[in-house]
Formats: sequence, structure tokens, C-alpha cells
Amino acid sequence: MARTLILLLALAPAGPAHAQAVQIKPLGEARLRHETVDQDGLAADAEALTLRLRAGVEARAGRWSVLVEGQGNLALVDQYFDGLHGAATRPIIADPENIALTRAQLRYASPAFTVTAGRQRIGFDDERFVGGVGFRQNGQSYDAVRAEVTPLKGLKVDLAYAWSVRTIWGIDGVGARQQAVSGDNVFANVGAQTPVGKLSGFAYLVDQDEAAMQGFRMSSQSYGVRLDGNQPLGKAKIAYQLSYAHQSDWHRNPNDYRADYYFADVALDFGGPRLGVGYEVLGASSRAIGGTALTSFQTPLATGFKFQGWGDKFLVTPPDGVRDLYANAGWSWDAVGPLKAVTVQAAYHDYRSDRASRSYGDEIDLLASARLGKITGSVRYAHYRADSFATDTDKFWLQLDWML
Repeated sequence: MARTLILLLALAPAGPAHAQAVQIKPLGEARLRHETVDQDGLAADAEALTLRLRAGVEARAGRWSVLVEGQGNLALVDQYFDGLHGAATRPIIADPENIALTRAQLRYASPAFTVTAGRQRIGFDDERFVGGVGFRQNGQSYDAVRAEVTPLKGLKVDLAYAWSVRTIWGIDGVGARQQAVSGDNVFANVGAQTPVGKLSGFAYLVDQDEAAMQGFRMSSQSYGVRLDGNQPLGKAKIAYQLSYAHQSDWHRNPNDYRADYYFADVALDFGGPRLGVGYEVLGASSRAIGGTALTSFQTPLATGFKFQGWGDKFLVTPPDGVRDLYANAGWSWDAVGPLKAVTVQAAYHDYRSDRASRSYGDEIDLLASARLGKITGSVRYAHYRADSFATDTDKFWLQLDWML
């Protein structure tokens, strides 16, 4: 690790930055999580107690910085199928044991221009298309170069090229669940602050360049727009998100398809209680040329856990697409006794197919969380009730997070 720091610092060009003292910041965090899954159709339940440890260091000298971080994930209780090991007669909990270099990046940052090179975490907007999969113990990072340019106040151009995606499957990943997926991924996002919120235009070219990834079928190009804003409404605040994208095949994807994405979310925040409704559609393609199979809108690099319920039934969009109509309610407090950032919330999802509007099922999600000192604790529950897609599933999480 020390040699890596010296090497990366040596790459910085000579200049005023070298005259400044190098500031060293240690990085550290830990997460202990107990997860259980009861899924109809499988012979046994799954139980996992996993411990993730991350440690690293960041060195800063003027506008230059170097960051190196490693992590390990240990299964203290391993009565589950992690996608690579264990009995597939149990439900999957996608947290395999792993040890990895999660970040090794060199960054130059000024008020108008930032460039980051090396292994890094990347997330755009709400991470619906490109994200770090932060909920899973191993997470997702990118071997990439990213440039963030602010030519004018309120205007930002964010460009990235990633030649490798380091997946959640870790060092033992093989086949369709590989450790890393190579390809020429290009991400572009231009955002402008307007009186009604942040208006963004984006283009995400995803290149899943491995034959094991179901014949390159996840390679796609998506172009779209997004509005994210909020406005006062009496004593409350209304927050809204609107997004549209069009997707088609790209690179060596054998399918010739076209599909659309729609998203609308509105929430009323009363300074404690919060109510929200939303509708998200990952559309089915109506186009099938040359005998290719009908397909649907896919987001293989997304932080999928944030969307369409915590049951994770729709991480890969079904061929007939998916429509998610949902409502949520919650309450938050700045402090309750010694506890800080106390939150309780509940959500209900109704899932249907985009083609033919067939009922897939519904889901209830519940969460309670609070912080005490540097430790954040959370209890989470998801219940998916199947109609015509997947099977009834109950998931429960008890989690503790600590950060240096």
C-alpha cells in the first residue's frame, strides 16, 4: 500500500502542490449484518451473519490526492447460497466472502475541474443506471477515468470511461457472476440548476463484454432526461423526481430492440412526517427483428436494491417489462433521547408487467433506523407476495454500521 501511494503521488506533475504539506487521512468502516430469507419453493431457509471491514488512507497535497482502500467480507454464519458457494436449495444472499482492493485512485480537484483516475466508486444521479451497489457487502467499483467540469455556475458536465466493472461477486466470481466484467463503458451526464430543480440530460453506454453474461445481451445504450427538485408548499415541502429514457441494443448485443423507461416520484415532507407516491416503468420492447427474442429495459450497473422493493425480485427486468406503482410513509426525528437521525418508514409496491399488464405480485417494506455516536443501527423487513412472477418471499435484516 505504501509503495502504491508513493507511485501515485509521483505521477502528479511538479508544481505548487509539492510545496504544500501532505495531509494524511485514515479511512475505516465496519458493517455487521444478520440477514434471513424464507422463500417458497426452496427446501430450506437462508441465514447469513456477515462482517465487512474496510480500511484505507487518503493523502492530499494541494489539489492532488491519492486514495487506497481495501476490504474484506467474512461469513460468521454461512447457512445460505451466496451465488457462488453453498447449497442452491437455500435462497440467495449475494454477499460472498471476499477480500479485495476496492479503491486505488489519483484525483486532481479544482473549483471548475476534477479528474479521477483508477479504481473508484461511481454513481450518477439516483444510481438507477450507474451506481455502487452500496447495500451489498462487497459493493461495486469501476476501473475508470472520470472528469467533472463546471464551466458555469449551476452547470456541470460529468464524463466517465470505465474499462472494467468490479462486481459484488468478488474474487471467486465465475461464469455469469464474474469478479469483473470488461468492456468500453461510456457515461455522460450534463446537469443544470433551474428554478424548478436540477435538469439533467444523460447518455449511458453499457458494454457487457463477456460472453458469459448471457451472450452480451446486457450491452445497451440509454439516452434520457431527469428533473429533480423541491418547492415550499405552505409549511411543508414538496419534492419531485421525473425521468424518461430510451434504450436500445449496443455493441455486440444480439437482440435488436427498443424500450422506454418512465419514472415519477412525488413526496410531501412536513418536517417529520413524510408521504410519497411513485410510478416506475421499465418497458418491454415491441420490436423483434430477424427472429430475435423480445426483450426489455435493463440496468445491469444500477444500485438495484434502491428500486422496486427490497425483495430484489426485479434486478433483471422480465421480458415483459415491469411497472411498479408504490406509496410510502415515514417519520423522522433529529433526536430521541441519546439517539440521532431516528427514522421509521413503510412502503407498498404493486408490480405488473408492462406488456399485457399482468399482475406479478405485491410487496411491503418496513424500516427503522437510528444513530448512536458513530454507530448506526437498522432493522429492515420485506414481504413479497407472488401472483404470476417468482414466489412468496420474506426477508429480514438487522444491521450495525460504524464509520471512523
